[in-house]
Amino acid sequence: MRLRDGPLLDMKSRENFNQHLLHPWANLPALGKDDSTPQICRAKGVYLYDNSDHQLLDGPGGMWCMQVGYGRQEIADAVSAQIMELGYASTFSVFHPAETELAQKIASVTPGDLNRIFFTTGGSTAVDAALRLCQLANNIKGKPHRKHILCRQKGYHGSTYLAASVSGKERDKSAMDTDTENVHFLSAPDLSQSGQNRTEEDFCDFLIAELESTIASIGADNVMCFIAEPVMGSGGVIVPPADYNRRCWETVKRHGILYVADEVVTGFGRLGHWFASEAIFDVCPDIITFAKGVTSGYVPLGGFAVSDAFMAEISLDNADGYIFPTGYTWSANPVSCAAGLAVWDIIVNERLLEHVQEVAPYFQDRLQGLLELPLVKNVRGLGLMAAIELEAPDAITGNTLLDRDYALGELVDHYCYQFGLIVRPLINVCVLSPPLIITLEQIDELVSKLKAGIEAAHNSLTG
Repeated sequence: MRLRDGPLLDMKSRENFNQHLLHPWANLPALGKDDSTPQICRAKGVYLYDNSDHQLLDGPGGMWCMQVGYGRQEIADAVSAQIMELGYASTFSVFHPAETELAQKIASVTPGDLNRIFFTTGGSTAVDAALRLCQLANNIKGKPHRKHILCRQKGYHGSTYLAASVSGKERDKSAMDTDTENVHFLSAPDLSQSGQNRTEEDFCDFLIAELESTIASIGADNVMCFIAEPVMGSGGVIVPPADYNRRCWETVKRHGILYVADEVVTGFGRLGHWFASEAIFDVCPDIITFAKGVTSGYVPLGGFAVSDAFMAEISLDNADGYIFPTGYTWSANPVSCAAGLAVWDIIVNERLLEHVQEVAPYFQDRLQGLLELPLVKNVRGLGLMAAIELEAPDAITGNTLLDRDYALGELVDHYCYQFGLIVRPLINVCVLSPPLIITLEQIDELVSKLKAGIEAAHNSLTG
């Protein structure tokens, strides 16, 4: 059965969209007047199809999440079977086999002793719950003053109040309230934007010195945790200097501060490993958050893995009557866990981690070729994550550089769509994170369409 039935239903969908939906990241001045947001109706493999049946290669992989691609019968079958067997169980008072099996599998690939898994509904709630656990731990230990959180400019950790508070993308929170009392932002590990002519080594030294001085100014015994993405995702795919992640980890652990790795984007194969912290950056966090790829975006699920050593300090005889008062109606939902198990099997059986390791160098190399284009300022990435940073020319008009950057990103996005490619424009940065199943031929297709979109944007500006 088709999800649409011709132009009349398409018009009705647009009407309903404008009259009844408040979409994420809605442009409020244009609320109810949208006539351009695409309608996506179906998908298969690495491709989406709009209401005109226009085929679009999914460059951002949904939102960093479509690891195994669209239309996987294995996932549909697993979800259907689980619904008929057990569609819901409140994990506040019971547990179920899918939950325990998925937890065991995740624990088997986490670094160190991160063997305890807590399930949430997505990345924001995973970060929120992890930080609340850190708060609880200090209360149990009789250190309620230890609440300060170290995070970074350009970092992104979610949209709940606490997760948004530790996110460093100013435009995302410029109009909303966040916690500012206990949150401290460090410089983003972005050498290209450091504003000084530094070597990578010197820049890393600067960042670590800044971390040390910030801890000293707050007082190490007042700092609860340091939270960081191994590679910044929504901040613009910022790959840190060599040894940066490890040196941050060594620094905070030396001061007795918890290290929380946000692997919502980098986990489950995006960089060719189940998790990147230890495999790529030689870091063993106290907590790792995950979401997105764990179900390949098919159904909501997130969570965190926490170390046995951490939990030993706040459980059993050390718990002093405390509980962990955090959970969600859909924590460890059986259907979501069934989807996670099906995705796990696909990743293993199709050797997708190995596949990413094989195709990622080609992906990154082909994208580097875009540097020859007039609008391209920088190309960066790791694994199957990449960002193409654009530079607004004089032909782009606007009151500020930010206005011009927005206009340029939207223009390139417009032309890429026409050529059959979805990109995710973050102001003036085109973000790419295609499904892990992407082939070399499809990488060529992606790069070719992106190049055509950038060239068309340039031609429209220069005449």
